[in-house]
Amino acid sequence: QVPVVAVMTTGGGTRALTSLLGNLLGLQKLDLLDVISYITGSSGSTWTLSHLYQSADWSHKDLSRPIGEVRRHMTKCKLSCFSLESLKYLFCCNLASLYTMPRKSLGFILSLFLVNSQKNNHKLSDERQALNQGQNPLPIYMILNIKEDYSLSEFKEWVEFTPYEVGFLKYGAFIRAEDFGSEFFMGRLMKKLPESRICFMKGDVVHCENLNCIKIYFIFYIIQTLHIAIKGDEPSPPARSHELETYLVTPECGIMGIIRQVLTERVMVSKFYNFLKGFQVHSEYLQSKSFCIWKDTVLENFPNQLTETAEFMCLADTAGYIDISYPPLMRPERKVDVVLHLNYSSGSQTSPLEEASKYFLKQGIPFPKIHLSEEEKKNLKECYIFEDAETPEAPTVVFFPLVNDTFRKYKEPGVERSPVEMAQGNVDVSSIFSPYCLNSFTYTEEEFDKLVELTSYNIQNNKHLILQALNSAVEQKRQHKK
Repeated sequence: QVPVVAVMTTGGGTRALTSLLGNLLGLQKLDLLDVISYITGSSGSTWTLSHLYQSADWSHKDLSRPIGEVRRHMTKCKLSCFSLESLKYLFCCNLASLYTMPRKSLGFILSLFLVNSQKNNHKLSDERQALNQGQNPLPIYMILNIKEDYSLSEFKEWVEFTPYEVGFLKYGAFIRAEDFGSEFFMGRLMKKLPESRICFMKGDVVHCENLNCIKIYFIFYIIQTLHIAIKGDEPSPPARSHELETYLVTPECGIMGIIRQVLTERVMVSKFYNFLKGFQVHSEYLQSKSFCIWKDTVLENFPNQLTETAEFMCLADTAGYIDISYPPLMRPERKVDVVLHLNYSSGSQTSPLEEASKYFLKQGIPFPKIHLSEEEKKNLKECYIFEDAETPEAPTVVFFPLVNDTFRKYKEPGVERSPVEMAQGNVDVSSIFSPYCLNSFTYTEEEFDKLVELTSYNIQNNKHLILQALNSAVEQKRQHKK
């Protein structure tokens, strides 16, 4: 009779990183973190989750401490990340990775920028310690598998990461999290490679609209090129058997060749060994009775071009398609009743939800129909509830757009601001001059505090709507049981 509740977050760079901390703080103050079974994330919101899940009991502790840690790094000068010590560690300890995995180098730099993970050996599977007693919600990280020669409209597959397993929703094929990146053939583990540190994996889920990420990626490509040029004919670093050669920079015509390659290729793609290689599924792929697939896919007309034939998986940010992390929650076996949709994406605040609704309805997956008038979109409220009374299987969606509405006049729910406190309620989250744009890696202390306070307030101020959705789900379960 207890409803299954999930939190669904979008990407949004450092804005998502900061806003999610505020939202979770609001849920904690309402004593609602205990009712959540899943938290899904993509892009910037995954940075928050990977930071929180280093603590085994984070949801039972005061969140002010991890928020303070992120605040310290979000407000510091990022030039320190290029200090001699940082660069020495980067080039000496991860030299082979720089040559073969520039995107993993990007993830390392992002960690230095955001949560100072330079000496952190935290891995995805380590997060099981935060779950083995059921003490925290299960974190689910979302990304897309694509093909470099095809557009996203032609080919994309959802890939789900949890501390326990990594897999394709489309094929129902999963492997242990600690085996991701190792070599497989026909479903068998052929060559075990060490699990990647999570600070390197953050480069896989970087927001594709974050211009600073592209700049950093470009800078380090140039640094690598200059390093090669300076060394001349010196022998390359010795190969390390435990490292995956996923990407190789090969100068075609000196430094200009490298620059051209960087500017013209898909820079937001990571390559890992494909664990579905050689796994035979194409022979029965189009026969729905014998090939068990989930609805969240579109069958290709050419089964011989499926992922099983590829040497590598090409992973890209979900924002390139739809900036959501809903798909794992729509799996029927998870039976999610209520979804708290926390939106941090750029552009229209309602677009990700509307696109998700259209996508799931097209795929025949139960989901509420979303409709807001143009006038409503111009003056968004803090919270909306969307239900589908005719489809009991569809979850109730409690939608929180990133807006500054009543927070302008109230510092806490029901507590008005004094005249001298009005400035604190002025938080620009929507204009082109907003300090929370996607290409910003640094906030002032005031900017950081305002965003955390705003997002925490929006949750607390709509406690009645959250409880309404939970009570409705309880009643629906009771009626269904009868």
